[in-house]
Amino acid sequence: MDSATPRLSVAVDIGGTFTDLVAFDERLGQVRQAKALTTPHELSQGVWDCLNKAEIAPREAESFVHGSTIAINIAIEETGARTALVVTRGTRDVYRIGRQNRPEAYNFFFKRPVPLVPRSRTFEVDERLSAWGEVLTALDPEDAEAVARAVRASGAESVAVCFLHSYLDPRHEVEMGHKLREALNGTYQSLSHEIVREYREYERTSTTVMNAYIGPKTSEYVGRMESRLAEDGFAGRFLIMQSNGGVMSPDTARKLPVAMMESGPVGGVMAAAEVGKRLGIGDVIAFDMGGTTAKTSLVQGTEVSVAQGYHIGGYASGHPVMLPVVDIVEVGAGGGSIAWIDQVGALKVGPQSAGADPGPIAYRRGGLEPTVTDANVVLGRIGASSFLGGEMPLDVAGARAGIADRLCPSLGMDPTRVAHGILQIAVAKMSLAVRGVSVERGYDPRDFALVAMGGAGPLHALEIARDLHIPRVVIPNLPAHFSALGMLMTDIRHDYVRTYYRNLLDSDFRELERIYAELIDAGRATLEDDGAAEAGRAYQRSMDLRYVGQEFWLQIPVGEAEVRGGDVEAIRRRFDEVHDRRFGHAAQDEPLELVNVRLTARGARPKITFPTIGGDSTSAHVGSRPIYLDDPGRQVECAVYRRERLAPGVRIDGPCVVEEYASTTVLFDGDRAETADTGELIIDVS
Repeated sequence: MDSATPRLSVAVDIGGTFTDLVAFDERLGQVRQAKALTTPHELSQGVWDCLNKAEIAPREAESFVHGSTIAINIAIEETGARTALVVTRGTRDVYRIGRQNRPEAYNFFFKRPVPLVPRSRTFEVDERLSAWGEVLTALDPEDAEAVARAVRASGAESVAVCFLHSYLDPRHEVEMGHKLREALNGTYQSLSHEIVREYREYERTSTTVMNAYIGPKTSEYVGRMESRLAEDGFAGRFLIMQSNGGVMSPDTARKLPVAMMESGPVGGVMAAAEVGKRLGIGDVIAFDMGGTTAKTSLVQGTEVSVAQGYHIGGYASGHPVMLPVVDIVEVGAGGGSIAWIDQVGALKVGPQSAGADPGPIAYRRGGLEPTVTDANVVLGRIGASSFLGGEMPLDVAGARAGIADRLCPSLGMDPTRVAHGILQIAVAKMSLAVRGVSVERGYDPRDFALVAMGGAGPLHALEIARDLHIPRVVIPNLPAHFSALGMLMTDIRHDYVRTYYRNLLDSDFRELERIYAELIDAGRATLEDDGAAEAGRAYQRSMDLRYVGQEFWLQIPVGEAEVRGGDVEAIRRRFDEVHDRRFGHAAQDEPLELVNVRLTARGARPKITFPTIGGDSTSAHVGSRPIYLDDPGRQVECAVYRRERLAPGVRIDGPCVVEEYASTTVLFDGDRAETADTGELIIDVS
């Protein structure tokens, strides 16, 4: 192959407002980017709009990584398949009852999550295991066949199976799966032991049901993407972004679509960790503000924070999903978030969003409600003629009129002050999100750098940093495409768990070795299917530990030698250190119990590397414009710079704006930015 022949790695991220594409030519060291409005009626169309804008034919690509909102949209909009649930006799109401805690004690309008499967489509089967995996009641084949026929008669398009304690021994679920396949002839099915082998019956059932509920439509979408790529000559490796920060094959995605829920936002967090590592900044807070929401996550020592479960639709009334996910706090404060007046006349921002259609008023696509983007346009922070490189001129007068008509009469203020108020509220909400992953977790944000991404992230990052006394902000390359860029920096990853409930001192480490060996075999087989090279495979062991009497546990990494040697003291010491750092205390004399053993299987992929930039900055200063910054009553004449023309080592002092194709960075008085050798803007906050 000629050295000049493109060797493209392509990544596409579908967001609520825009679809982003990044392509990296490994031979030439060149990066291409494209952005198109998301097409809600057919999400894949936005992908091909980006490919066309970037002038990329799929047949030119060697790999294609995709992150999509398809799974989360199906769950939130409740447009999934008609699903049935098969359970152990006597546990029919476990899924409906759920947990009895009340997350919002003083909320009179609190509502419990509505099950995705009604009781009428929940079927019981004669079988039972003990909490130690012993067969108390064998599965009755005739009863199983009768239930399979009842599921078929219910008109179910998908079926979930979750038997009591099947995480210890899945044989009954496997047999039930055979009966269902014979009776239902191709109906989508999810067996709990194939989704998550962990105790907590309600959460395990909810996860399995969610997988079955979104499975048919998500599988259809993944298949449609594969087929369309193949029709256009793509013969490379197609990979899907996961919520845990890794990628997986389409076959795995079809079996485990629930792992795709947060596939878009996590790409940016993975990229923030990688950028921080390359810049020598191990501790960073990733902050991503897009068109619909703002998201933030903490990275310590270049390690991304991963939670072992979350709630689809929010903790208060959402559906629990017991799978690893990059620990992200999300608020409804994106560029498209709508500003509105509540019942008592107060100004509010979000969580409702104008989305891609009709979008903010300034987009000229029929939007009537003023948004955060409209406020930025009115204040001059976004260049109306330079937005998206001039491809999409913005309507300043329309945005101002929308604020004047919809908000000013109730507030008794002029449009400029209202626009400034909109941004203050949005910044306050986003600052709370950053506090949620730092201060509320026991970390001091002053010890971190803020990596700002998303089309709107650099616009507001300096205000958030100042609010929380974060000393440094990093604006990475391609911030508006950063989630897609992160997908080119991620490895193949799969997580496995097995409940093993014992006092740590009483644990049989030979049995633990055997369990880890089984998990490694499963991980090796999946990595093989995903095309991960053997030399790049790695397996990380961990244990879920807690003090006896505690409800929740901490995940503690353990080494192979510690498991083989039964080194309880080393494991105990590490747990106490983590507990002390997280909660401010440790009880070294209290006994520990082991709850779950975990394994993370990784397959390394080549990483995108930005070359050292060159040139001079004589043409970087392209003019100036008046902007409202701290004072809504006074405009400040701010210099305007083109980011792509900034040479390494160049320093810029605020107040000014730095514009690039799909994003704008706003510096205030006293802020100073310097360009790194690889193009990142590193800003010291005044």
